[in-house]
Parts: sequence; C-alpha cells; structure tokens
Amino acid sequence: MFDLTGKVALVTGVGSPAGIGFASAKLLAKAGAKIFITSTTDRIFEREEYLKSLFGKDKVYSLAADLTEEDQVLNLSKIIIKKFNKIDILVNNAGMVQIGNDQPSKKFIEHTLESWNYGIDINLKSTFLVTRNILPYLKKQKSGRIINISSVTGPIVGISGSTVYGSAKAAMLGLTRSLAIEEGKNGITVNCVGPGWIKTGSSSEAEITAGKFTPIGRPGTPEEIGHTVLFLASEEASYITGQIIFVDGGNTIQEYKVELGK
Repeated sequence: MFDLTGKVALVTGVGSPAGIGFASAKLLAKAGAKIFITSTTDRIFEREEYLKSLFGKDKVYSLAADLTEEDQVLNLSKIIIKKFNKIDILVNNAGMVQIGNDQPSKKFIEHTLESWNYGIDINLKSTFLVTRNILPYLKKQKSGRIINISSVTGPIVGISGSTVYGSAKAAMLGLTRSLAIEEGKNGITVNCVGPGWIKTGSSSEAEITAGKFTPIGRPGTPEEIGHTVLFLASEEASYITGQIIFVDGGNTIQEYKVELGK
C-alpha cells in the first residue's frame, strides 16, 4: 500500500528537522517518491543532504525560496520541472512561523495592517502562489494530489491571540473545497490535513502541556501528520477530495477540558 514509486512531490516548509514538512517529505520519499523540498532559509540544504543520505542523490532536491514572492515561486516551479520533468504531489505546509522571524501572538485589536498581512501572506498567500504555479502542470497530465496543511484552529475551533492564523487556515479549507470542485474532472484531488497539538521544534511548553489534555493523553508527532499526508498522496485515497482530516488526538470532540495549571 501507499506505493509512490515514479511520483514526484513538492513539500514546502521543510526548514525544521523536527517539523511536519520534514516528516512528510521523509515519508513520501520512503514510499518511493522523488521529492523537492523548500524553505525560506539555507537550512533547507541541511535537510536535503540528510534525505539524500537516506534515499539517494537523485531522489532529493531543494531550494531556498520566499513563497510569498511571486517571482521566487515561479522560479521554483520551473526548477522542479527542469529537475524532475513533472510533478504529481504538492504538499502546502509552509506557514504558521518562518524560521528567523518570530511573531508573537496578538489579539485582533492589537493587529496592525502590517502584522495582519504578514500572517495572511505566510499561511494563505504562499499556498495560493505555489498552487497557482504548480496547477497547470497537474492539469496538463490530468492527474495530481494537492494536500494543504491547515489546522483545527480556524476551520473548527478558535484560540485567543490567533485571529489572523485562524482566519488564514479557515480560508485554506475554503480554497481546498472550491479547487476540488473545479479540478476533479482533471483527475486532481485537493484535501486538507488539520493538525491539533503537535510537538514540533517550534512548540511552546504551553502547547505541549495542552496536548496532554487530549483523549489520547499526549501531543501528536510530526510523523503522525506525515502518515496522513502519505495516505492522501496515494492511489488508495483516489476518491477523497475536498475534505479535511483532523489529526488531533480527539481534542476537538471534547466539550469539557481540564484548564491548564490545575
């Protein structure tokens, strides 16, 4: 099952070795796909070298790019096609935070237009630009998988101080559903993954603690999100489109949660 031999995947947001993007890329490569990975910083080359050591030099390629800049995204898409001649799977994982650019949470009233636009850009604009530039290649070959990493925050729940993040992630689900309708006839499926409390390199202590109050009793791992990505990228998920799969340890089914610190 989940054999991706002969497929080519682009995974964005792979800068952190302890993140969802890196875990997803590793699992897709393990399933046989050739992978192209990207991040905003040169740390992406460290991820590339490690993955090459596991899967071979001809199966992994990377590029540092700011995915909120249209010219850089256009260049990225051209390089992928030049390197691998095609693309089959797009995983839009970039967002939430950028390495080296920490943005503290803000309540809605505290946002300036600049901080609002920044949050929308890294989470939603990047998804739009990458998808818009990759989509023509998928349409031409009449097949493809687009997997957007959304969140439980926005589509199903809210968090104080995360209005811009929640807005962008909810919009990502809206984009997913409409695009799934538009491109289904072209053999392209479009789906979302909605992570809950996942322990990554950017997780705060409060977020890790919150994961302990899920029904499963712990935060999730990047690999648990990656396995969901792998499923949606596979032939086994060929009749699933326009959907969001929540991977949150059952946290959002709870009406009552014990308050932190008690």
